Amino acid sequence: MLEPLLGSPLKEQLLYFLMLQGEGYPSGLARSLGRRLFPIQDQLRKLEDGGIVVSRLKGRTRVYSLNPRYAFLKELLPLLLKAYEYLPKKEKEVFKERTRPRKGGKTL
Repeated sequence: MLEPLLGSPLKEQLLYFLMLQGEGYPSGLARSLGRRLFPIQDQLRKLEDGGIVVSRLKGRTRVYSLNPRYAFLKELLPLLLKAYEYLPKKEKEVFKERTRPRKGGKTL
């Protein structure tokens, strides 16, 4: 939906993921989105250079999230939410992937 505006479908997917999950690390994002690691890192670097996302170290892992100080965050979030609503159901499933382990002994 926002690819013409953002210039990249991957950048759009990363923003959806960070909006819905709150944070993510590059290899986890690559696994969830079914993409290679380098393009993920490249787009995250570009988003960070633009001030849209921020990163921090959590142990030895660099974790990315939307920048709460980004000047247009109040405008960006409703735009992302509106665009997300119009995504096909199959595409939405990618962003709702379980990120925590299941409780031991719980049936699938």
